[in-house]
Amino acid sequence: MATIAAIGLYVALPQQLLVTPRYVLPALEVLLLLPLIAINPKRLTRQTRTFRVLSLGLVLTIAASNLVALGLLVYELVHAQASDGRSLLIAALQVWLTNIIAFGLAYWELDRGGPVSRTQLPREELPLADFRFSQDENDDAVGEVADGASKSSDWVPTLTDYLYVSVTNSTAFSPTDTMPLSTRAKLLMAVQSVAALMTSLLVIARAVSVLH
Repeated sequence: MATIAAIGLYVALPQQLLVTPRYVLPALEVLLLLPLIAINPKRLTRQTRTFRVLSLGLVLTIAASNLVALGLLVYELVHAQASDGRSLLIAALQVWLTNIIAFGLAYWELDRGGPVSRTQLPREELPLADFRFSQDENDDAVGEVADGASKSSDWVPTLTDYLYVSVTNSTAFSPTDTMPLSTRAKLLMAVQSVAALMTSLLVIARAVSVLH
């Protein structure tokens, strides 16, 4: 559903923000998505090398195409003397929302070996964590909090948790209650923060000025 939402947001972008014909990249993303659904039609319980490559490739395609769209949007505002402020505001919102989805999926795919590893492997066999959630350190809190901690309840993060991390990183431009641990997590959050900052401060501010 998150991938389909990102595809829909891309399809709805203005033509000047697209580097290919409108449906080329969405068609590629659908082609990458269909085998993933075929391998795990109901729940993510099976992971093969093909599954891993396709899933990471899909996330990379969504993120890269959206960053290119952001660059083109900034170019249009700075150099092309754009006059339609309302469409620019809508396009900025689309890019910002896609940014949240793309990086939320990236965090979800990379942390602790991916969604299949997190739910199918014993905790002691999981790869090193890329993120430290508050549940990972709540085992010594009051009972009603400690009961939901990772250590006592075997809690593992879901896509919703990573989308929340992505939302807070896109609005605060920094980690909030979830800390990046690995170098790749820090780099991803840095790229997302810069992209969100450009969208929020430069793109939206310029679009609002056009309205006046």
